[in-house]
Amino acid sequence: MDQLLSVIIPSFNEEGMIPKTSKTISGLLEEAGISYELIFVNDGSTDTTWEKIRQEASGNSCVKGVNFSRNFGKESAIYAGLFYAAGDCCVVIDCDLQHPPEKIIEMYHLWEEGYEIVEGVKHSRGEKESPAHFFAARCFYKIISRLTDIDMTRASDFKLLDRKAVNALLNIREKNAFFRALSSWIGFKTTSVEFDVREREIGETKWSTWSLIKYAVSNISSFSAAPMQIVSLLGSVMLLISLILGGIALYQKIIGTALEGFTTVIIINLFTGSIIMLSLGIIGYYISKIYDEIQGRPKYIVRGICGDLKNTPKEPKDVL
Repeated sequence: MDQLLSVIIPSFNEEGMIPKTSKTISGLLEEAGISYELIFVNDGSTDTTWEKIRQEASGNSCVKGVNFSRNFGKESAIYAGLFYAAGDCCVVIDCDLQHPPEKIIEMYHLWEEGYEIVEGVKHSRGEKESPAHFFAARCFYKIISRLTDIDMTRASDFKLLDRKAVNALLNIREKNAFFRALSSWIGFKTTSVEFDVREREIGETKWSTWSLIKYAVSNISSFSAAPMQIVSLLGSVMLLISLILGGIALYQKIIGTALEGFTTVIIINLFTGSIIMLSLGIIGYYISKIYDEIQGRPKYIVRGICGDLKNTPKEPKDVL
């Protein structure tokens, strides 16, 4: 019996790449004799991405599409693709083909050997990446690796997951799920494939500096409680400083050498106030994340689908 491979392709304003991506990946998999389905997930694009997906689906029965009601983000698009995938294994790949599609064949063969997760790890990050972006990305992944005890320094969303791993991810009921980390956290028999990030052929990156900062903050807070522990650390430091300065002031008072003036008091008050405001900001952010989770809003809302999606079971409550 043929094993079905589902290729999940999150897409946002990729009208220029949809036809090429569809034909490139389809051609590679057909040449390799692999049964497949391509699932494009349109993440609320403002161009003609959805129309292009529908055109590809009408010309190739293996191409399917899921259309969001608005932009919900790449993580949501990945999880929607995993939910609708019918494959015995699933590959997640970017629509811009910066992830080399020929590596899918190598990943698939490793899966046939018994590996349940095949990670795509970056050998290089591409030539056009600015030094500032490279440094920021490296810092983020070093921090998240330290906090989670998972090596994320060369991690990517490009990976193959066995059906057991897919089901495990779908059973995690977090709204703000960090796919790149969770797919490693769930375990399973894992290996890796190195690849070089290619330059975009069409269009520009959808990641601005601000969106990357929000992505980093959101994922660190959703996957680790370390920022909350920083609040406790700052409180401990302030207590130590207060004890030292209080002891000095008391000693000077006793020996009669206490100095007049409020310079030290003002500095301490400003420092203490800054620490308190920073701590309240961190606590407030975590409370907002909790509030977001308990509201029970869906990860995404599907406006429509196209193509012969085999896996269209009754929708769970958090997927409309």
